[in-house]
Amino acid sequence: MIIIAGNSNRPLCDAISAYLGVPVAKASIRRFSDMEVFVEIMDNVRGEDVFVIQSTSYPANDNLMELLITIDALKRGSARRITAVLPYFGYARQDRKTGGRTPISAKLVANLITAAGADRVLTLELHAGQIQGFFDIPTDNLHVAPVFFPHMETRFTPETTVMVSPDVGGVVRARAMAKKLNTDLAIIDKRREKAGTSEVMNIIGEVEGKHCILVDDIVDSAGTLCNAAVALKNAGATSIHAYIVHGVLSGGAVARVASSPLEKLVITDSIGATEAIRMCPNIEQLSIAPLIGEAMKRISEERSISALFN
Repeated sequence: MIIIAGNSNRPLCDAISAYLGVPVAKASIRRFSDMEVFVEIMDNVRGEDVFVIQSTSYPANDNLMELLITIDALKRGSARRITAVLPYFGYARQDRKTGGRTPISAKLVANLITAAGADRVLTLELHAGQIQGFFDIPTDNLHVAPVFFPHMETRFTPETTVMVSPDVGGVVRARAMAKKLNTDLAIIDKRREKAGTSEVMNIIGEVEGKHCILVDDIVDSAGTLCNAAVALKNAGATSIHAYIVHGVLSGGAVARVASSPLEKLVITDSIGATEAIRMCPNIEQLSIAPLIGEAMKRISEERSISALFN
């Protein structure tokens, strides 16, 4: 088993390496003066089971090219099997046509990874489960439950807690978490009555006097999340917490979260934390290294991954 670390999230790669007790292989991933990506694998990979760890987060295009070129280098180095480990799969939000003459970029990226030479993909909490079908190679989509639930169980009691989906699209995820923790479920229905007017937040479910947990897969600008927190606070919620898997947190998102009614935003380290995220008092990051590492170990040993979630 050999681990190759991309440049997108080196701390996570090191944590996975420490969990598995397998050192990160020597590789040089650098840029030419015109910013072309060049990859050279220093260790012998012939006949080996290789895992390339790379989130396609910001800068998404650079990190994606690093991943593709690394896979090609390994393929040409005669690696026996190449598993692309994507803690965060960028372009996942472009999983369908949203209008005329728009792309399905998630499918394109899946094709690129396959064409580069990957034999398998391991990822965490895809934006939509059906993206697994975009790949023509085996794809394992891990769930964040083993990371989030122990954290939730020590802080919330089912009787006083309600799980909240920030939009209608996230109901399935929120319902699954509510069932796991045995809590009630609420849904925020947001709509814009007409152009130029602010969104109207309608809360479906009882949140007054409850500790509310907002759950979602991605927080980017944090606009929807913070607006949902305000709506819950106005509806009489005792406290508002959020558990979001992938903390993209672009632009002014961190400042928006810091000034919102959110007591705590809990994210994973699927995307490397910026200095602003590390310094924000109401953002907490949980490590997915044991989860990813255990899944990698099971793939290498040809054991069940679904057993992790039973």
